[in-house]
Amino acid sequence: MKSLFFSVLFLCLSFVCTAQTQYEEISSIKLDETRQLKIQLPRNYESNVEKTYPVIVVLDGDYLFEPVAGNVDYYSYWEEMPEVIVVGINQVDTRDSDTYYDDVSYLPVDEGAAFFEFIGLELMPWLDEKYRTNQFRMVVGHDLTANFMNYYLMKSPALFQGYVSLSPDLAPEMETRLVARLGATEQKIFYYLATATEDIRVLRETIEPLNSQIKLVSNSNLKYYYDNFEGATHYSLVGRAIPKAIEEIFSIYRPISKKEYKEVLLKLDGSPYDYLIDKYTTVKQLFGLDDAMRVNDIIAVGKALEKKSNWEGMEQLGQLARKQYPDTMLGNYYLALSFEKSGEPKKAMRTYQNAYLLEEISFLTKDLMLDKADQIKADFGY
Repeated sequence: MKSLFFSVLFLCLSFVCTAQTQYEEISSIKLDETRQLKIQLPRNYESNVEKTYPVIVVLDGDYLFEPVAGNVDYYSYWEEMPEVIVVGINQVDTRDSDTYYDDVSYLPVDEGAAFFEFIGLELMPWLDEKYRTNQFRMVVGHDLTANFMNYYLMKSPALFQGYVSLSPDLAPEMETRLVARLGATEQKIFYYLATATEDIRVLRETIEPLNSQIKLVSNSNLKYYYDNFEGATHYSLVGRAIPKAIEEIFSIYRPISKKEYKEVLLKLDGSPYDYLIDKYTTVKQLFGLDDAMRVNDIIAVGKALEKKSNWEGMEQLGQLARKQYPDTMLGNYYLALSFEKSGEPKKAMRTYQNAYLLEEISFLTKDLMLDKADQIKADFGY
């Protein structure tokens, strides 16, 4: 198990070397000092000059940045999550003061209040001005910083939409405050919480009740995820939780899998076509991305429509595929199939024939299109 863990960690760290990682300094009036940052830009950041990117802020950047950045680069390379800008804040000498809160109100004061304002009023505007960012922002923290990031949820609207809380060292009253805010939020919030069976005992004693309370929250705007890693410690849970958090929070972005096809698309009460439209609309709204639909997603929906004999949806899919991939035969294929199954064989035959002039894509070939047209011609004597 250890060898597997270190192999995965090495792979993730090796991906950092191929992404664009740079070191910056930001002068802060709030902190009255200069802060060091680590910033990883997406691989194609320089060439995709029109594209904007979500931002992940990593607290405890002196040790959390590399595992987060490595996983982000790996998952985005395989299109399991969108490309994002990762920003690590170095807190090696300031961690205790950065996360300081009042003994009575249990809210940030003094250096803690200054650090809170530094991120919201200085760092995020600086990033927005210097880089091509969009509206989705996520934050990652571990024990003290995992508690601290919750304070951003206490403001409306919250600065971050995604929260990765790794074994938080919760302040008094944080459990009550956090549950109340998650229950009342009108923003879409993604909240991931992790502990482990070998985590620090006093932390587990507050994390487990917190999980029980959040699970009772009824709010359609909240997406909540929890893990309790068997055999992991306070430190090793980080390596297991980061990829799990990425998988959960960005699940809507991933290509349609075999499991999603069988358990969701084929069991829908509505149309798989509508599911596809909703999926990409949600991705655009959440992550500010307007990428072309994946060919494999269109094909998966096409198979589901065929299984359900939903020929109206198939025609809609064909029109959509024509817009998404106009130079290929993808759209013509689904249009022709819808015409064929809806009792319009002559129209289907001509659409298959016209596809011959377009580019092949995936399983669709010129021979297949001609065979389809010839079969209709033979069947109906055209």
